[in-house]
Amino acid sequence: MHARELLDSLSQPELRLGPPSINCRMETANLNRRPLKTRSSRWAQRVAAYLASTAISPNQISLLSVVFALAGAGALLASTGAWSLVVCAVCIQLRLACNLLDGMVALEGGKKSPVGTLYNEIPDRVADSLFIVAAGYCADWPSLGWCGALLAALTAYIRVLGGSLGLAQDFRGPMAKPHRMAVLTVGCLVGAGESARWGSQYALLAAVLLITFGSLITCATRIQAMGRALSIKPTENS
Repeated sequence: MHARELLDSLSQPELRLGPPSINCRMETANLNRRPLKTRSSRWAQRVAAYLASTAISPNQISLLSVVFALAGAGALLASTGAWSLVVCAVCIQLRLACNLLDGMVALEGGKKSPVGTLYNEIPDRVADSLFIVAAGYCADWPSLGWCGALLAALTAYIRVLGGSLGLAQDFRGPMAKPHRMAVLTVGCLVGAGESARWGSQYALLAAVLLITFGSLITCATRIQAMGRALSIKPTENS
């Protein structure tokens, strides 16, 4: 079966690809998958189908996201000029495209590997930290960048912790990964115009501030939701 046919068949909710045990594992994986509307977009399905038909693995796509993060962070650290901010904004979007496509190639494309979860999580944490820390330095407030990166990693830790306790992973915001990267992209693009006009970086500083405090709130909301879910979850002895 070609990769495109595989993607088309998997888009049909009534289809079952194998024994109940396999279907159960697929449903569990979907529960722990970030809900993204772009996953059903035509361009994403076409690119994922093409990648699935090549020798490129989902883990390689995950690692490529770190390469884009290094490029974007390097641009911010190299210069505070408008060009560096635009380059960073582009790299953020390329990183997010990698994060979208690696899961699609792994699950819909049938290339899931035993270590896929590691490649799905660890490069994400590295990429987040590179972008946010570099933005803090570019905005001349490095301590805020480090704090924002720490809190961003903590939001992911809380999500994965919930999954380890038998709960569905919680992707709620207000500052989940897509929200953080959207804020940073806007901060870079607005900051590029600000840098070209006035030579300042207030827009980027505002973006890092919003990411930091938004991530703190996200940690609180996820912990609160996890506590509620655990309090009503049946125990093994019940």
